Amino acid sequence: MTVEQKPEAPEKRLVKGGEERRRLLRSVVVGSAVVCASLAGLLDHRLAHAAPRLRPPGAIDEEDFLAACIKCGQCVQVCPIRAIELADLTDGIGNGVPYIVARDQACDFSCDATQCILACPTGALSHSVDKKEQVKMGVAKLVDADACLARKGKGWKGPARGTSHHAVLRYPDIDRWKAQPIAGHAYDLDLCDLCVRECPIEGAIALEPVSNDPADRRRTPVVKASCVGCGVCEMMCPSDPLAIRVEVKTTGRTYGGTHG
Repeated sequence: MTVEQKPEAPEKRLVKGGEERRRLLRSVVVGSAVVCASLAGLLDHRLAHAAPRLRPPGAIDEEDFLAACIKCGQCVQVCPIRAIELADLTDGIGNGVPYIVARDQACDFSCDATQCILACPTGALSHSVDKKEQVKMGVAKLVDADACLARKGKGWKGPARGTSHHAVLRYPDIDRWKAQPIAGHAYDLDLCDLCVRECPIEGAIALEPVSNDPADRRRTPVVKASCVGCGVCEMMCPSDPLAIRVEVKTTGRTYGGTHG
């Protein structure tokens, strides 16, 4: 003879049903958060072309670069001037990917542009590059002609970025290998030519007359085809607002290709 089971009390069924609904709601909320985070990452990825990062020397085209980079940080560790940083969560799918802020610390090729490339284990930084002239990071552009001191016929005295700026630059006449703090290097220029004077790529930028008048001391920076977009001109520009800036390339960065 079996003992007849009593049905659950209505109160217990209500409690159990409430717990199940809460678990379901938690699952929906967590799942929605994951989907939103993923979509945000994809959106950031799509927006990369709207506001692209300046990548280290040798970086292949952006889409391929993001796919090939394993975010190991080897390029950051070997950079002698600490120009390379790793992106944070705000970069979405680009989180952990290396980039350079040229205005803060440009790549001056103190290592002749090969240390970060040689350290890259995946080819995200192309191993076909073996000298700085082959790099295609971007192209410098005069973005505010009215701010340019040379175009005003003015000179510059003192450190390029003041005495508190932390950046370093290789001055070959001081030390061929070790970069020096730019805050400790004062200039006394009748006509500002810092973007030309400190450019590490010979002939990449020049100052040309603004007019045909021989008495007109004004000059304008003209960027040549040999510019590699290293950002030294941007870093060294003493103007505020900034007169010259690197326009980042997202395609055509592979040696042997064309700028895009």
